[in-house]
Amino acid sequence: MNTPIFKWMVAGAVIGLVVLFFVFDLGQYLSLAYLKSRQEWLVDIYARHTLWAIGAYMLVYIMVTALSLPGAAVMTLAGGALFGLVTGTVVISFASTIGATLAFLVSRFLLKNWVQDRFKDKLHAINQGIERDGAFYLFTLRLVPVFPFFIINLVMGLTPIRTIRFYLVSQVGMLPGTLVYVNAGTQLAQIDSLKGILSPGLLLSFALLGIFPLLARKGVAFINRKRKGTHHEPV
Repeated sequence: MNTPIFKWMVAGAVIGLVVLFFVFDLGQYLSLAYLKSRQEWLVDIYARHTLWAIGAYMLVYIMVTALSLPGAAVMTLAGGALFGLVTGTVVISFASTIGATLAFLVSRFLLKNWVQDRFKDKLHAINQGIERDGAFYLFTLRLVPVFPFFIINLVMGLTPIRTIRFYLVSQVGMLPGTLVYVNAGTQLAQIDSLKGILSPGLLLSFALLGIFPLLARKGVAFINRKRKGTHHEPV
């Protein structure tokens, strides 16, 4: 279904949900301070109703990312604190990728045709580049956080990249960053006094948060050199 009425309905639903989020100040429940204050309660819920807790967390995370709302980074840290490194990484990896893909699809459904028709000539070269190197370009954007997470989701929805490729590349490209943030969350969960702020584990985790973009950029540059070298080899 691609009628103008249905598009207006989808746009209205998205805008309505975003407005409700800010009108009722739901962002306060996605702050690190609030989640830290409810840590014992959340841990108890997770221990007694593990699958329900994971399901509810994934649903909220998917909605936050699908609607491009603030709070995904805090939720990632909280997921690490609540679920631990392995479970947290798996849960958040899938939740963030599903949410990103939904945002991508909404952007594509509502705006792609208009943007492509309106700027067809100017976008021709970009479309060709996406068709040729779209997967690697998206992988680079996911691995090296140059642009905000939600902008990548929305802008990619306006390009010809296939949905399944967007999902798979996002899943792989976001995994290292997710792992770093979840690990930081596991360390934050252990802070129960000011001394905990100086713990080696926490200091190392936040050092990784700081140097990860640099390491990712170096990794992408290395892969790109390999790709170009392979591309110029005679067949």
